[in-house]
Amino acid sequence: MPSFEAHFTPAVEVGWRLARGAWGNGYATEAGRAVLDFGFERAGLEEIVSFTSVANQRSRAVMERLGMARDPHDDFDHPDIPDSDPLCRHVLYRRNVEP
Repeated sequence: MPSFEAHFTPAVEVGWRLARGAWGNGYATEAGRAVLDFGFERAGLEEIVSFTSVANQRSRAVMERLGMARDPHDDFDHPDIPDSDPLCRHVLYRRNVEP
């Protein structure tokens, strides 16, 4: 769960942080799929979100491979990052339980 308040919280978040040497091996996608499956099938969640800075194209690609969708109206300035920091602006991706 995000530790800050935003227009989409409270929410359950899936995220990843890998050592640079592990990038490009599909680990984030594989783990993300497992977490989404668990969240929807076992935990009974209705929605799971993920977010990253606008510039983080690798994480955004993982979110898209996981079937998560972005609505630009959901983008936000991360409250824990100063406005002057280029990483302040974030994109929000969502995935809802499939019927």
